[in-house]
Amino acid sequence: MKPRNSLFLGLCTLLLTSSGMWSCIGGSNNSGKAAPNLNAQLRQLIREHGLTGDPAKGRLLPSINDPLAQLGMKLFFTKGLGGNMDAACVSCHHPVFGGSDGLSLPIGVDAVDPDLIGPGRLHQAGAHGFDGGPTVPRNSPATFNVALWDSSLFWDSRVESLGKSAGFNGGDGYGIRTPDTPFGEADLMAGTNLAAAQSRFPVTSPEEMRAFTFEAGNDNTAVRDHLVARLGDFGIGAGELPGNTWLNEFQTAFSSSAGAEELITFERVVEAIGAYERSQTFVDNPWKDFVEGDQNAISRSAKRGAILFFKPVEDGGAGCVQCHSGDFFTDEQHYNIAVPQVGRGKGDGGTGTDDFGRFRETGQSEDMYAFRTPSLLNLAVSGPYGHSGAYTSLEAMVRHHLDVETAIANYDTSQLDPTVQTGDWQVNSQAALNDLLQKRVLGIQTVMNCVLNEQEFQDLMAFLDALNDPCVLDRQCLDPWIPDGSVSDPDGQRLNGKDQFGQPL
Repeated sequence: MKPRNSLFLGLCTLLLTSSGMWSCIGGSNNSGKAAPNLNAQLRQLIREHGLTGDPAKGRLLPSINDPLAQLGMKLFFTKGLGGNMDAACVSCHHPVFGGSDGLSLPIGVDAVDPDLIGPGRLHQAGAHGFDGGPTVPRNSPATFNVALWDSSLFWDSRVESLGKSAGFNGGDGYGIRTPDTPFGEADLMAGTNLAAAQSRFPVTSPEEMRAFTFEAGNDNTAVRDHLVARLGDFGIGAGELPGNTWLNEFQTAFSSSAGAEELITFERVVEAIGAYERSQTFVDNPWKDFVEGDQNAISRSAKRGAILFFKPVEDGGAGCVQCHSGDFFTDEQHYNIAVPQVGRGKGDGGTGTDDFGRFRETGQSEDMYAFRTPSLLNLAVSGPYGHSGAYTSLEAMVRHHLDVETAIANYDTSQLDPTVQTGDWQVNSQAALNDLLQKRVLGIQTVMNCVLNEQEFQDLMAFLDALNDPCVLDRQCLDPWIPDGSVSDPDGQRLNGKDQFGQPL
């Protein structure tokens, strides 16, 4: 399977040394030091970092077999939630692609073939907003393991818990902020967890699901109200999905006999979608087995890579854990690592095609070009990598972290689908790199150059490979999360995904 969305952020993220030099020095000595007793060294590092191997430990997560998650799956796959009924949540977040779409940048509405997901999905020429390439400016975040994020969702964390510590899924009593509310202010309609809160927004994005003509000129509330009226076959949405059986589905999931106008609300829609997404928890990987006691669960190369990953620079390691910490391998913070700025951007900068990242939310200079540290779980199905999907291979994404300046200088746009916009990538990427270099001068934590020999690099890659749950690479194992003919289709609008060769996903 072609790798697919997750930025490998912060590899070898270091601080300025007392000598004023940036360093992450590897060399064959590191592998040699690890040789005498790999297991003992690694066990010590596991203890030091307080790892259990299981980021889902202690969390109450729904099963895909729960009635609410089943309703969520049907809603996730229906084009009935698309303004023009040509896009669904699954258009950009299919389980076969790790809960993303296998593209550098997504195509939401106005696809040439709405049922084609992944490579080969193209935007209709002449459709609203078409400029020759993808209209969605950022890589699709994976829904897999979405339940394990405590602080925020989206690349810029525009859906975020407001608590002093996020707790589980924003459920700490401080509330969740969303784009519907000013920065720092809780959204009273956000719901009980981050996944539900996030699910409120793709349907309101003209590029993703809303389209440009549906409820044109009206606010997000009008869009959501129209969509639930469509599902419930009442009011403004009456007759738009003739003969649909959504009321029966909601009555079953919520154990209620209430009528459509009372029962089918947008809050219940996103509660169900959130339950489906939160059931997509895939953490049973070889690394977890090793941490839990199976000494033979990972290779010697992966063990050397793990030691390199967890050891600080001063002890001969690479210090990657500084950002990719904990069992979920992320600190959920934001950093500028100057991933090439490809695509149409977010309207920022002198070109109007730049993307200022977290700065767009906070207005703080330290957040310029900063994006959230991704988890490193299931990287095999989470590419292309970076907020812009600029790297189509994990190896290239890792090498970017080792020497950002060289990576930018040698970046090859031919790895991208030819429709991805690249006209301003050099000037925008140089601006991001300049900001990174200035942060280094100021001593702000960011990615630093890191020298590894080829064996160490391969060891590190072997460790990252041990973070993949085998289920995410097994289509049959993913069956419960993909509705088939035995699962009811309440409105006849199910998106039955297919690949570019016409084969079902």
